[in-house]
Amino acid sequence: MPERAPAIDRPAGQDCLANELEAAVSAWDRRRLPRPSVVVVTGSGFDLHLGNQAPKRWQLESLLPFASHSIEGHALTYELAPTEALGEVLVFRGRLHAYQGFRPPEVVFCVRLAGLLGAHTLIVTNAAGGIYPDARPGDLAMISDQINLTGLNPLRGRLPPDWGPQFPDMEAAYDPGLRRCAREAAAALEVPLRSGVYVGVLGPSFETPAEIEAFRRLGADLVGMSTVLEVIAARHLGMRCFGLSLVTNPAVGTQQAEAPIDHQSVLEVGRLAAPRVDRLLGAMLADPELRAAPTRG
Repeated sequence: MPERAPAIDRPAGQDCLANELEAAVSAWDRRRLPRPSVVVVTGSGFDLHLGNQAPKRWQLESLLPFASHSIEGHALTYELAPTEALGEVLVFRGRLHAYQGFRPPEVVFCVRLAGLLGAHTLIVTNAAGGIYPDARPGDLAMISDQINLTGLNPLRGRLPPDWGPQFPDMEAAYDPGLRRCAREAAAALEVPLRSGVYVGVLGPSFETPAEIEAFRRLGADLVGMSTVLEVIAARHLGMRCFGLSLVTNPAVGTQQAEAPIDHQSVLEVGRLAAPRVDRLLGAMLADPELRAAPTRG
């Protein structure tokens, strides 16, 4: 069995967060695992096959100093996928959500761990509802910006100063160079790719028609229950971020919405779209743009 990150008494707040992550980094190094430069977090129903060889895979709980539980479509495993251009890419299959009862530091624990291991680039995928007028199940959209309506923030509390500034700049939360890389890869592969603003909500209930109309008026094109906290934490650590949403349904209240939304339909759209996402992310992982570490001010 792989060594599990040691459990630590967890007082209220984030007082022990740095110690927990330091222990997880040490446990990683004791297992002599390579330190990744790129980390990928997969969303609901994404069964991606990145890399050019069979990856090594472990249970996510071996990294966590707190108890975890999964939902359908989130395996909660992690793997090191070998790639020619970037070495071994760290892939988290599934994620933890605030709506499951996890606190913000727990939701972003794995992203922070990857950043402290040296990853300079975060790629997040998610399932989303499409708010834009002609949304169709199966659309792919890269995220151009985000609106955090969860009421949560992973930077709240006392954090180590060397992680990043207390008030990080979020103007370019989703890296323009990575978005350009995605557009070029999609064009070469003839994979249709939209772009839009993602609004993150707490969940787990799906949205009402009035909420969708409010989000539309705020400028949102996509809505989902993840991603925004992960990107805030990654940007705080100075990581470059790229987000890819799979539209699993036109949002309720839009003209295209035809049937009630349920989790099973979300997973099925993810299964059908996985080959296209594989091709797009595979092309991006081969692009020299992803080798460049961000410049921290």
